[in-house]
Amino acid sequence: MKTLAAYAKYIDENILAFVPQAEPLYSVMSEAMRYSLADGGKRIRPVLCLEFAALSGCPAEKALPFACAVEFIHTYSLIHDDLPCMDNDPVRRGKPSSHIKFGEATALLAGDALLTHAFTCLAAADLPADRIAGAVRCLSEYAGVNGMIGGQAIDMYGETVSLTSDELFQQDKLKCAALITAACELGCLAAGNDDMIPAAREYGLNVGTAFQVVDDILDAKEGEMNSDAIAGKSTYVSLLGADGAEKAARGYTDRALAALDGIGGDTSFLRGLTSLLLKRSS
Repeated sequence: MKTLAAYAKYIDENILAFVPQAEPLYSVMSEAMRYSLADGGKRIRPVLCLEFAALSGCPAEKALPFACAVEFIHTYSLIHDDLPCMDNDPVRRGKPSSHIKFGEATALLAGDALLTHAFTCLAAADLPADRIAGAVRCLSEYAGVNGMIGGQAIDMYGETVSLTSDELFQQDKLKCAALITAACELGCLAAGNDDMIPAAREYGLNVGTAFQVVDDILDAKEGEMNSDAIAGKSTYVSLLGADGAEKAARGYTDRALAALDGIGGDTSFLRGLTSLLLKRSS
């Protein structure tokens, strides 16, 4: 039986092997990349990539480079998000943020290195060239100006004005859900199953948005004075209230589950994971 813990363990055991060794003169770069990758949280994005690949019979080792690539992108985004010019967060997952540990310049370069090397991971996959080309296009689009970067730009804009509910949805569709959607689509691309992509895209958009709504709810419940609260940024709780935010999270979760109805194969793991993400406490 598949479990989230088993998937995460597999990723943890293999992801650091994709980090290139740097020359002694600048070996701190590899160290900084490994530092942020080693504490990977739940590994939701690479797990989704591997599971969507598995639904079409693609072995985990074949899809692993795609899964690691999306986690490299996610990790770089966290390093940059923590920088003083962005959210100025000194702590990430209970330990010093990269810029606190290594300094701002090294953290910036480590994020750049992870972003760049993600595409080396894609190119190195033992898969047909057309699947790799599709993966490069997919990840670059979802991580770029009309994806995650665009979401970050809206987030910065939200420091100066109160966002509407539509603007907040657009922010989180891009900043959070885009990379989760990319992970789902990358799994389909690794397996060469283009027919599954529309359902995977719908699932990723909705589960990714639900993920962000739950984050907002947890922050509000814990009363955390995090960087978003300090900056007065709009959240689902501030716009919809606690009950409205919980209703929104359930609605996005239900739509994610409905999207799985259009996917062949055993989707029980994805259904369980989707419900787990709604009910999580951290």
